[in-house]
Amino acid sequence: MYRILVSRIVLSLVVLTASATVFAQSLTTPPGGGNQRSVVTQYMGMVSVTVDYNSPDVTSPTGEDRTGKIWGQLVPFGITPNPFYPAFGTAQEMPWRVGSNQNTKITFSHDVEIEGQALAAGTYGLFMVAGEEDWTVIFNRNSSAWGSFFWDPELDALQVKVKSEKTEAFKEWLTFEFEDRQLDSTVAVMRWEHLRVPFKISVPGLNELYYETMKVELTGVPGFQFQSLIAASQWAVQHEAYQEDALAWADKAITANANFRTISNKAGVLQAIGKTDEAMTTLEQAIEHPTANALLIHMAARGLQQQEQMENANKVFRLNHEKNPGVWPVDFGMARVYSQEGDFKKALKHAEIARGRAPAGAQLQNLETQIARLEKGENINP
Repeated sequence: MYRILVSRIVLSLVVLTASATVFAQSLTTPPGGGNQRSVVTQYMGMVSVTVDYNSPDVTSPTGEDRTGKIWGQLVPFGITPNPFYPAFGTAQEMPWRVGSNQNTKITFSHDVEIEGQALAAGTYGLFMVAGEEDWTVIFNRNSSAWGSFFWDPELDALQVKVKSEKTEAFKEWLTFEFEDRQLDSTVAVMRWEHLRVPFKISVPGLNELYYETMKVELTGVPGFQFQSLIAASQWAVQHEAYQEDALAWADKAITANANFRTISNKAGVLQAIGKTDEAMTTLEQAIEHPTANALLIHMAARGLQQQEQMENANKVFRLNHEKNPGVWPVDFGMARVYSQEGDFKKALKHAEIARGRAPAGAQLQNLETQIARLEKGENINP
């Protein structure tokens, strides 16, 4: 009878404590048990993942060093009985809440894959079932519960199996980190004491996501801005599936504002999709546009050099010299023309003329370097 009475008193205190916590949500108080709230976000391109958790310490609130007593003891292995059921909580048994106090939450801005399995965008309660090596990571649709006491496996959106790893490195506070960060994937890692538990997050069809997003955005204000249309076309031309859109967006940029940048951008798109003759004709149109200047034309020629279009690059360098005589950097362009043709005497002559017109700083320093190479009979082109 005494044991039953004590048990009821303990359960009443738990319920009262939980109720007090609920009613104190609007009051700013220190975290219970000294556990620190942490929030960490990682991006995979435009896709974000955020973990919001309460971080316990290896050292207990009473100062006890719990090293070696975390796994299998403080955090028991497997699904464990709810010691307060049915007085507090609806779960008869429960996984670990991956932290302390309220649910650990994980939020995905877009649909993702966890260890290769699909998971829809949204916020989930994050739980784990600990094991000596084999762990289960659980994503539950109830993200607002307190701890694991209300865990309902029927609301699990996904469970994945992973392997824990022991480490020499020591982590005093439970921490979530992101490793192997790629544009379309990352590895989320829960670390505490001498253990790490990783699970891979990836974004399927990231290029298609960007494409669909750009299409929608270009129906709004960005669709009237030639800068946005140039950016969209340059992205699209890099991906074979969207090259028709790249050309269409390049044309819309010209319609929005016909200038050297928009016309030469179309030339670059045409060049990238293999329409070299049409690209050169379009670039010549850009060069003749009133917004063209010596530096812009020079950079266009340099771009052709980078694409190994040396003959066309030299043609543009010559056009620039004819169109803008006596202006920086047209003689530097002619130095590159003659260097490519092997006439280092003429190349050096134009380079020295350019030196007298070059602005101080990095450009002049680069020119001095190229002059030194020409004096040795070296080709200064890519």
